[in-house]
Amino acid sequence: MAKLNNKVIIVTGGSGLIGRHIVSKITEEGGLCINAEIEAETNLEKGTIQCDITKAGSIEQTIEMVLKKYGCIDGLVNNAYPRTNDWGTRFEDIQAESWKQNIDMQMNSVFMVCQKILPIMQQKKQGSIVNISSIYGTVGPDFGVYEGTPMTMPAAYAAIKGGLVNFTRYLASYYGKDNIRINCVSPGGIFDNQMELFVKQYEAKVPMRRMGKPQDIAPAVAFLLSDEASYITGHNLMVDGGWTAI
Repeated sequence: MAKLNNKVIIVTGGSGLIGRHIVSKITEEGGLCINAEIEAETNLEKGTIQCDITKAGSIEQTIEMVLKKYGCIDGLVNNAYPRTNDWGTRFEDIQAESWKQNIDMQMNSVFMVCQKILPIMQQKKQGSIVNISSIYGTVGPDFGVYEGTPMTMPAAYAAIKGGLVNFTRYLASYYGKDNIRINCVSPGGIFDNQMELFVKQYEAKVPMRRMGKPQDIAPAVAFLLSDEASYITGHNLMVDGGWTAI
């Protein structure tokens, strides 16, 4: 039997590089997946809802539509990755307003989505949430992999992803009595046609000697959503080819 058979699961940002593979895997495992995506058209028959997770009203409308059609929400994947146009600015050049806006768009939106969905899960005394963090939410960035390229690791990214890891632990502790599980998946670097030099330098460090693929992340998410992970909560699952092992 498919591990997510008939579970109603919302995935935020389900049209992105990793998100679309998460949506596909949930569907493959029998889940009823709803892609809550800012650039999607609302079509519940196709499993899509236009949703801006930075706006409370849009989140509430999404939840109402899902409940009206399915009557429940069994799972949530906080995967959306909104950011400002100056994302990637070097630390010394970051404007305070940009910093605040990115924290608000990314981390605070996860808070809002969780706060509105968790009471629904409480009513059924079951549910599973997976937050997408990053290796750089647990360890500091290795800036050596960016040498010789115009690339860098945004400072806000580390703050946000690190915050999500411990926020996950907080929620896991708070809602454990309600049989609701909250976990993290932390991907390593994902190949997305980056500069050849960056890819070479990254792959030279990671023990498995390759960057990750979106397909590497989705099965971990599906597992944590499923009943096979029924006694796992507050965990941060590294899917990183061994990056954080060294």
